[in-house]
Amino acid sequence: MLSQRLQAVADLVGETGVVADVGTDHGYIPVFLVSTGKVKRAIAMDVNEGPLARAKEHIRQSGLQAQIEARLSDGLAALQPKEAQAIVIAGMGGALMARILADGRKVARTAKRLVLQPQSELYFFRRFLLEEGYRIVEEDMVYEDGKFYSMMAVETVSPGIQANMGEMTDTELAYGPLLLAGSHPVLKQYLLRQREQKHKILENLRKNARQDASERKMQLTKELAEIEEILEHDS
Repeated sequence: MLSQRLQAVADLVGETGVVADVGTDHGYIPVFLVSTGKVKRAIAMDVNEGPLARAKEHIRQSGLQAQIEARLSDGLAALQPKEAQAIVIAGMGGALMARILADGRKVARTAKRLVLQPQSELYFFRRFLLEEGYRIVEEDMVYEDGKFYSMMAVETVSPGIQANMGEMTDTELAYGPLLLAGSHPVLKQYLLRQREQKHKILENLRKNARQDASERKMQLTKELAEIEEILEHDS
């Protein structure tokens, strides 16, 4: 049984031949995808021996040693081009994920689909994907254990298509173009939480007259106006 977050990530993989899971930890996603017949084979990869040992034990307990291979790997280093049709990278900071994709560019771009779940720096990470020539084809968002998680499936695009893709707006980079377009209910929940928190911060700044925070106040006011516009559009 996967957590809600990992289930949402697994659902974005769909059905394919071979999936590689980078930073696999316990190997939950490869075991789930293989055991349910969503994928034929899986490669569970991690940079640390400890998590990889846990993954190997979970694979052994599931009786899937013939279909799931565990590899010690820094990012995509131990994966060959075209070896996996889908690559999963989940549960890391956006900057680290961007580094993994940049360092493993030759491998990453040969996969038909990348399923990505950055824990932070979402604006930066979506902009990185756009600049690298990836197109977001699916997005989802879940709320679990007091935290919000965004995940996305991306595909590489040809230079000709990329030239016609245009730029994502700052709002789309911050909150997700498809989450916004689909008026995702969890995104709305997230925006309501953000509005509440930003109002509190702004109020505290206004009360603290000794501190010159005019620039921060302007930024918060701008962000609140953006949130209000999104919520108004969805109402």
